[in-house]
Amino acid sequence: MKTFFKLFAVLLLILVSCKEAKKADGSEAGQTDSQLSTQNPTEKDQLIITPVEHATAVIQWGDVTIYIDPVGGSEAFAKHPKPDLILITDIHGDHFNAETLEGLDTSEAKIMVPQAVADQMPAQFAPQLDILNNGDTKERFNIVVEAIPMYNLREEAKNFHVKGRGNGYVLNMGGQRLYFSGDTEDIPEMRALENIDKAFICMNLPYTMTVDSAADAVLEFTPKQVYPYHYRGRPDVSDVNQFASLVKSGDSNIEVVQLDWYPTEPY
Repeated sequence: MKTFFKLFAVLLLILVSCKEAKKADGSEAGQTDSQLSTQNPTEKDQLIITPVEHATAVIQWGDVTIYIDPVGGSEAFAKHPKPDLILITDIHGDHFNAETLEGLDTSEAKIMVPQAVADQMPAQFAPQLDILNNGDTKERFNIVVEAIPMYNLREEAKNFHVKGRGNGYVLNMGGQRLYFSGDTEDIPEMRALENIDKAFICMNLPYTMTVDSAADAVLEFTPKQVYPYHYRGRPDVSDVNQFASLVKSGDSNIEVVQLDWYPTEPY
């Protein structure tokens, strides 16, 4: 009988040891590799990026929804969850539209804007505003947002976007850095960006920059992926295929992702 109890004790010890070892490597309770990866806070949730039109996009990160430059009327967002965070880059109508904001359910949203946009915001949004100047940083919903300058360099275009008025944004979220250029030329602040995973780069004349300038800037700060956006206008339409070719020939490691920013007529 004593021998039986000793053998039972040894088996029990082995079982407990194996169980503790499984807990240590995360394989207890049938967890798969996928389940384990979702518990890593830097990889917790997949980023879903949906173009709306021109410079407007919706980003979903887990249960957080971000609207970038929401314009086009509230109906343009009917299929999307209500926003938690709204980023507005500039005062121009293809980036800021008060009527669109008033038609959306923004009751629980924070709205990040430069001062020039805040000055034109309807009064009811004042409690929701985070005003960011170039170089400022703000964290909301575990997302760190950096305000990046956006402005024109060409003499004939300097009045379109003066330095200090608008913001591009870098979003640090889910272990990735996303850059939205807003309306800008290939400024030094863009070229100096580091560790960008996804870069949304504008290119249209006469208001922003040429395809060549956009590609040259991208090849300098080398994001992992680049998304051409804001590339149609009046009268000129940028050649995004040429842009892709220039980027790929300059650095084959940069992936060019072309989304459908213009599902109907050119902006």
